[in-house]
Amino acid sequence: MTDSRWKNLALEVIGCFVSALGLYSFAVAAGVPVTGVAGIGAILFRLFGLPIGVTNIIMNIPIVLICFKYLGKDFFFRSVRCMVLFAIFTDYVLAALPVYQGDRMLATICGGVISGVGDALIYMQNSSTGGLDFITMAIKSRHPHMPFGNLTFAAALAVILANGLVFHDVDSIIYGLIFNFLSSYIINRMMFGFNACMMALIVTSDGPAVCRMIGEKVDRGSTILKGYGGYSQDGRDVVLCACSSKQLYIINRETKRIDPGSFIVMLQANEVEGEGFKRLELGEQS
Repeated sequence: MTDSRWKNLALEVIGCFVSALGLYSFAVAAGVPVTGVAGIGAILFRLFGLPIGVTNIIMNIPIVLICFKYLGKDFFFRSVRCMVLFAIFTDYVLAALPVYQGDRMLATICGGVISGVGDALIYMQNSSTGGLDFITMAIKSRHPHMPFGNLTFAAALAVILANGLVFHDVDSIIYGLIFNFLSSYIINRMMFGFNACMMALIVTSDGPAVCRMIGEKVDRGSTILKGYGGYSQDGRDVVLCACSSKQLYIINRETKRIDPGSFIVMLQANEVEGEGFKRLELGEQS
């Protein structure tokens, strides 16, 4: 195993531990609802004492079986590994340690921030802990133009509302919204703004290799432009690529491996229309 793979594995382990810490030792301990399959597991934990991690794995099994062919083998196995790590940390490591028992609002804030850091570390290794991530990514592979922000938010809100109704705790709904807002905000900040439209301009001496990497790693198209240094007059390739923020992180990392001397400009795109992004709306011709 190469050094980079060991590094990625170490970050996955750290991310799973930190994410489990925020969820179990802060959110669950304070009765703060979280979203996704883990949120359902937290409800079952409070009702019946079922272990969150094991429950999370069991509920993910049908999701995994349905979504496997859309996710890709590498992403699938990384995500399964993270699910197992998350279960071990939640049910065995953190369950044996003291949990936070202070102010509920502080637990919400700390838990949201900590979980966001952990989840971001996992996503930055192109992995996940399953659940809604699997479903969203599988659907996106079939229907890239569909707006998934509203779908994801609706699913998250449903779990939070279910928690409030089951335990007759209206306050928990507010705390749950705060927790998940903070978690999402931290993820967005650590990954340049999750799912935002971005554009990369890459000045490199090996444009074809960079284009191949973009196609293989993030399944995006790219364009090679011919450029010349204003001072040196040396010819260089300029690779243009529109992508999401998560994909931009991967492109930046992999480009540096291909060409350490490359020059990369990362831009926020106000709007991107076309294949893989917003559907191009064509008006009727007169």
